[in-house]
Amino acid sequence: METISRISSMLETARELTLEAAQSAAVSRGTGIGTSSRNISVSHIKKLLDSRNDRDVLDGMRRILSLMYRSEPSLPFFSAVVKNVASANLEIKKLVYIYLVHHAEAEPDLALLSINAIQKSLTDQNPQARAMALRTMASIRVPVISAIVSLAVKRGCGDMSPHVRKAAALAIPKCYRLDPSTQPQLIGFIETLLGDSQYFVAGPAVSAFLEVCPDRIDLVHKHYRGLVKKLVDMDEWGQLATIRLLTFYSRQCFPLKTRKVQRTQAKSQGFYDDEVDDTNNQGDGDTYDALVLDPDLELFLRSCKLLLQSRNSAVLVAVVRCFLYLAPPEYLAAAVGPLVALLRSPQDMQLVALYNIVVVALQYPKPFTKYLSHFLVHASDPPHIWRLKLEVIAILFPHCGDHFKGLIISELEHFAQGADPALVRESVRALGRCAQADPNTSDKCLRILLQQITSLDDNLVAESLTVIRHLIQQNPTSHERTVIQLVKHLGLTTSPDARATIVWLVGEYAGVEPDRNFAPDVLRVLVQNYADEPEPVKQQILLLGAKVYLHHILCNPPAEEKPPLQHEPQAEPNNEWADSPDAEANDINGTDEKQDVAEGDDAISLLWRYILLLARYDTSYDLRDRARLYKALLSSPSSTQIANLLLLAPKPVPHVPSPSETRKDLLIGSATLVLGPDAGAHGLRGYENLPDWVQAGQEPDPSLRESEVKVGKTGAVAPTAGEQLDRALKEHEMSVAASNKAQASRVKEAASASKSKTLDQWLDEREAESEDESEYEEVTDSEEEEGSTEYETDSEEEEDEEDDEEEDTDSDEHEQARQLLA
Repeated sequence: METISRISSMLETARELTLEAAQSAAVSRGTGIGTSSRNISVSHIKKLLDSRNDRDVLDGMRRILSLMYRSEPSLPFFSAVVKNVASANLEIKKLVYIYLVHHAEAEPDLALLSINAIQKSLTDQNPQARAMALRTMASIRVPVISAIVSLAVKRGCGDMSPHVRKAAALAIPKCYRLDPSTQPQLIGFIETLLGDSQYFVAGPAVSAFLEVCPDRIDLVHKHYRGLVKKLVDMDEWGQLATIRLLTFYSRQCFPLKTRKVQRTQAKSQGFYDDEVDDTNNQGDGDTYDALVLDPDLELFLRSCKLLLQSRNSAVLVAVVRCFLYLAPPEYLAAAVGPLVALLRSPQDMQLVALYNIVVVALQYPKPFTKYLSHFLVHASDPPHIWRLKLEVIAILFPHCGDHFKGLIISELEHFAQGADPALVRESVRALGRCAQADPNTSDKCLRILLQQITSLDDNLVAESLTVIRHLIQQNPTSHERTVIQLVKHLGLTTSPDARATIVWLVGEYAGVEPDRNFAPDVLRVLVQNYADEPEPVKQQILLLGAKVYLHHILCNPPAEEKPPLQHEPQAEPNNEWADSPDAEANDINGTDEKQDVAEGDDAISLLWRYILLLARYDTSYDLRDRARLYKALLSSPSSTQIANLLLLAPKPVPHVPSPSETRKDLLIGSATLVLGPDAGAHGLRGYENLPDWVQAGQEPDPSLRESEVKVGKTGAVAPTAGEQLDRALKEHEMSVAASNKAQASRVKEAASASKSKTLDQWLDEREAESEDESEYEEVTDSEEEEGSTEYETDSEEEEDEEDDEEEDTDSDEHEQARQLLA
């Protein structure tokens, strides 16, 4: 019978395997459950759900879920599915729970019918069934059952299985969203779960803490060190939540302490290796502020350092954030390599990594210099990647060596001559930022930029001239030839912005030295085609004329203030358009006989009046207003001080910041950092910046972070099981060492005694030993002949003694085990 039952069970197993293979083959051909369920009627699926065979019910649930995930109607099966919620089959129960969670909001009344069965599953012997029941009950978003969910979470927090406690921790935020009034009870559950001994329970508990009560830092004090020790073993989600919590905790509980440290100078080596020359080291080095770490904070930072080997990019960025805002620079230097390694990831991860790298490099660029080759632009990089790479290159440029600086300039020169207009413009801008950051390379960068002036791309020419203007403003006296070269290209450039930039440079720096002032000649040439120029160029020509005329007044001051000229009216009308053209023409031609200055010597004044006349009849009201302003400033020689202040005042040297300068204060590792200005003024919802360091003296008592220890009946601290095992191991090692030492001493004494014996003594000992052995053999033979009764009684007594010893040892072992468990 046993053989027949075994054969029948094997046949049943083979049948099940055959059916599963047939179903999988049908799915692969496109005629399996995924497609045939469309042709199966609703009545047939309900018939499968009402079957007593678990295989049919499981088949029907799979068909329903396939309908559900294809967004086809699956709600009519709700009542038939709810009947199977009490099934003993775990696979059926999983599928029923998935269906309930998906449709509970649509049918809340029918969903309540399954609550009793789910509550019964909370007491199931299988911990997996209890965890699934708790997770499902918390996911059914029906506000009526909030009290039941709270009780289920309370029961789950005290469950013996850590998987059920983990499910309870994950259910706490869902219960809070379902009914926020349960927060006081949930806080107590969170406090219990934060101190759980299992690391995969503590991680979800921290996530629940951050969502339910992130301001209750007092709950973290006694669990701080336990969370730090469990950090390495947690999963990625738990590590992210724990690092975030402990980073905020560190800012609020550990004050920023620094101490003065002397930066000692390197001692020069003497002629011999063991000599030190102290003649040049008599002066003390300067001091700097070194960060003093709290022992608990240092424990957290050391634990985070182990996570630099994580395969999760979010964990790496979280560790870098922790080191950037909490640790000394040496911790951050160790995290730069893993952060740069993220550039080998897919493009979406590269983008996030580059945004974080840019923010870190803006504050600490030096550690990134040895990884500069990783930021070179590849041909396959999309625009949003190579823009950030060019930005990083420009940030690291002043901190690199000469070799890398030459490499960067060559790369930017190559891309500046490319075919992609956007890449060309960004390369030119990056080249300008590099030249501004390192004045030693500005001449080389300027030569490259001057080659772009003859380009047919007007935008490129304008961008290049803007960068050139910034470089000239840094050191105007050394760029006189550069301005002359730009004037030569003025006739070859048609871009309005480019021509306006050149004209402004001529007016700003051509009149610095009066002996080599070529601005009047440039103005005379530009005035000839004034009417054909665009408005930005006209504005700069007018400004150039005002500066040239002001330089002329300052170089040729009048001997005494003269009364107004007779040809000018005494009271100028309000409407300047009412001035007679004939009078203006007479002023331009210089027909007034009362002028003291000869016509040849006052050509600049005539040129200025002609420019005012051209601007007066221009169609642009902005240009006409500018002309009236300049005319009023320069009409009287006594008002030249105001004109000098407005027109010839030294301009501040422009500094072009990095494009990501506005993101510098955003928290790295956040979505707000990636979105930037698109995230709004206050960032995305849920964004929270790090708090300031707590003031010294206002931090909580460090004794709050002491771990709780159990006290025995006598008042002394009870040793833990590990301490007892360590103590027993030490005692055993000491006893073994003592016995080995005694045995070695006995062997040594015997050896020393044997060395002192003579040959006659050795022979006498051998004869005595042989006589003793013969006597012993005779005695044993006689005892064997007397019988074995005595030996039997002795053996029985010995066995009884051994049994008593075993009982004693067993009782001792039980007593030790009871003490360990206590």
